[in-house]
Amino acid sequence: MAELISKEGNKVEFKVSVPAAEVNKAYEQVWAGLARDVRVPGFRPGKAPRKVIENRVGKGYVEAQVRDRLLETHYSQGLRDLKLNLVDATIDPQDVKSGESFEFTVKGETYPEVKLGDWKQAQVTAQAPEITDEVLEQTLNDLRERNATFEAAERPIEAADQVTIQELGEGDSEEGGTYPIYLDMAETHVRDALLGKSAGDVVEITVPAHQHGDHEHPEHTVRVKVQEVKSKKLQDLNDEFASSLNYESMDKLRSDLRGELERRAKLEGDNLRRDEFVNHLVEGMTVEIPQALIDRRREGMMAEIQDDLGRQGVQWKEYEAFMREQGKLEEFQADLAKNAEIRVRRDLALEQLAEDMGVQVSDAEFNQTLMNLAQANGMSAQQLVQQLGQNGLHSYYISLLREKGLQQALAQLGGDSKSAEQADAQEGEKVAEQTEEKSE
Repeated sequence: MAELISKEGNKVEFKVSVPAAEVNKAYEQVWAGLARDVRVPGFRPGKAPRKVIENRVGKGYVEAQVRDRLLETHYSQGLRDLKLNLVDATIDPQDVKSGESFEFTVKGETYPEVKLGDWKQAQVTAQAPEITDEVLEQTLNDLRERNATFEAAERPIEAADQVTIQELGEGDSEEGGTYPIYLDMAETHVRDALLGKSAGDVVEITVPAHQHGDHEHPEHTVRVKVQEVKSKKLQDLNDEFASSLNYESMDKLRSDLRGELERRAKLEGDNLRRDEFVNHLVEGMTVEIPQALIDRRREGMMAEIQDDLGRQGVQWKEYEAFMREQGKLEEFQADLAKNAEIRVRRDLALEQLAEDMGVQVSDAEFNQTLMNLAQANGMSAQQLVQQLGQNGLHSYYISLLREKGLQQALAQLGGDSKSAEQADAQEGEKVAEQTEEKSE
């Protein structure tokens, strides 16, 4: 039986009383498990007296097992009885004794009440970038640049050349490494030193003082020898160029490229409108967010950062020490806390939006997106469910709910034409990427 003791704002305290009969039942379940699992020399499995088992595992162990079993069952039941959804909780249990009732008190913070402004009057003005002829031509020229070839040139170095150099050792010995430099992408001091030089020339390149990691490098000079000069050759924008990219003609290349640019522009416009609308929601929202909710999100974000660093072979303690040496640790922590609060506010606004609109994700929709997600990751639906776990499945469901509500609201405003099915597919792709990262 759950009894509310006090509720002030988001702070709540309640008491749960468990009858003696339920306590005795929990004791019997614990004893049955111990009799099955604990091996006592001289007794067949399940036949050792309780006193012997208790001496072997300790009286405190038995009571702790009973208490944990009772808390696991009746804490959740107490939340349901009082219709509470807690962000954070502290449980204070009494001692548990066979044949006696058991009580525990809970102090915690409930999820905040969220009130949205009149979002139906929002003006979503962001537009997709226009794909003009100039944009198309610039993209084609970028393709020419990426597919350029280089031919040997018997002349001084020019601005767009590829230059092969070799670092010189003491006495101009050719002991250093040999590598190419693309002058149109080279740093200014490298480009200025090489322009106008020819194959066979020895060149001094003055490298300015710079910071690399936690090491400061003073200004110094590197001596190199120009081994080879190659000039860039750009293909003409004709059918032959299109054929090199597996297109039947230049007209077909232009048509397909424009279509792809317009698709990307529409996606960018959709994202801009989404962000504009969500910002409007958050700005018009009234809510008092429990600090525990922000702290939990910050801890989750920190765990993601540590996982990402670990996949790159970097230990968090090393990265933390580096930031502390650079005087950037406090700034990092402040940014993390700020971003955690921003994410919490956005999620609360979208969840309230979905609730206000009566949005639901049916079992069929949810199962279909799970199937799609599993296929995208090359696994069965059962394997995906096991990998995500109950918390992961719940988070996925809530993310689908938020996304569906957002899409429906934008459709009402005329700011987004994507269907709910497209929204679900897009959200599935996001979770697929996250799941793939976690499995690496």
